[in-house]
Amino acid sequence: MIHRINHIGVAVRSLGTSADLFARLFGAPPAHTEHVEEQRADIAFFPVGGSSVELIESTAPDSAIAKFIAKRGEGIHHICLEVSDIDGEIARLKGLGFVFVNDVPGDGGHGMRVAFLHPSSTNGVLVELCEPMSGAAVP
Repeated sequence: MIHRINHIGVAVRSLGTSADLFARLFGAPPAHTEHVEEQRADIAFFPVGGSSVELIESTAPDSAIAKFIAKRGEGIHHICLEVSDIDGEIARLKGLGFVFVNDVPGDGGHGMRVAFLHPSSTNGVLVELCEPMSGAAVP
């Protein structure tokens, strides 16, 4: 079951420069930053209401974020939906004809298991599903 929009991911060239910009916008520094090796990215989360804005900087020239920025420039990369059972949601959505970038959840930032729906099946929008790992704090 989908519970809420967890965050909106924004691809950026420089996490430092963009984090400064968003800190001025929101009037506060990021609440959480980390390196996510599996995604080859550095991230920063800014809470906004019951969700967050996630800034994502590539740490590898061939990562998904680097490819996205090379093709489209900086900007909104994905919408993340929080679920309680990511494996069940993958099965449910695949049964409805949705296509996934990755059928097996991987490690995401902030203690989440994540899987991405391919934009070809979601009107051109990259949709991430996330499920908190045991004991993980929800951003």
